[in-house]
Amino acid sequence: MIRWMRFKWLYFLISAVVIVPGLISLFANGLKPSIDFIGGSLLEYRFESEVSSDQIKLVLESSDYHINSVQLSGEKNYLLRLPSLDNQEVAQIKDLLSQEFNQNLTEIRFETVGPILGKELLLKTIVAILLAASFIIGYVTWRFKESKFGVCAILAMFHDTLVLMGAFSLLGYFFNVEVDTLFVTAILTVLSFSVHDTIVVYDRIRESQRIYPKTDFEDLANKAVTETLSRSLNNSLTIIFMLIALFLLGGVTIRWFVAALLIGTVSGTYSSTFNAVPLLVVWDKFQQKRKNKI
Repeated sequence: MIRWMRFKWLYFLISAVVIVPGLISLFANGLKPSIDFIGGSLLEYRFESEVSSDQIKLVLESSDYHINSVQLSGEKNYLLRLPSLDNQEVAQIKDLLSQEFNQNLTEIRFETVGPILGKELLLKTIVAILLAASFIIGYVTWRFKESKFGVCAILAMFHDTLVLMGAFSLLGYFFNVEVDTLFVTAILTVLSFSVHDTIVVYDRIRESQRIYPKTDFEDLANKAVTETLSRSLNNSLTIIFMLIALFLLGGVTIRWFVAALLIGTVSGTYSSTFNAVPLLVVWDKFQQKRKNKI
């Protein structure tokens, strides 16, 4: 039997190496919120011939429009983010760009979110994540009759949250990637996936405890990881292959949502085996030492 838990501190070190750069970026730069959270207008136009983002920005700023960002979103497609606009202002912007570049523009989309709605959405996002964590820790604790299972599952879950948020903080800083409501959906989906895999391993440990009550807990953990690792990898790889295909071919509108799911799936597969179980082993060893002292 492979002694997986011999390397538990190496697993924690790998997690730290992945998390720390993103955590530093989170504190230094934060996440780059979309208009879903801060309010404003989003315009997407298709040009007949190629222009540059800087040219578009210069034209609009010279006409006293404040531009948050201009991004290429596809071949000859550009995304413009501005403060809240009404329909008349949108028509003026379209006419201005058409005249300046002497070409017809096709409006792909126009969205506006008020700042009050954006703040409300941000608050609901935080509440949703806290509620999900509370329900999960309560369920796992009840299911396994010991609080250590629930706490370790939640710690592994927060590992995935930090990996995902740190990755998008870095993507936002270097590539101007924004987080929106789909990012929130991705976080909650990843958390459920991660906890699902963790429960499978924990359940195998609990079964082994019943069958081999005198066996050392670390040996039971090694046995559980050996028995479930191939299942977890096979399950995750089918999801990863599908997400890679979606990322490459699914289009701009869902690309970063798919990227979030992809990062979270990889992180969740790792943490459910190489964080959640080692944490449980460390907790058990600490409990045994306390009992021996008493």
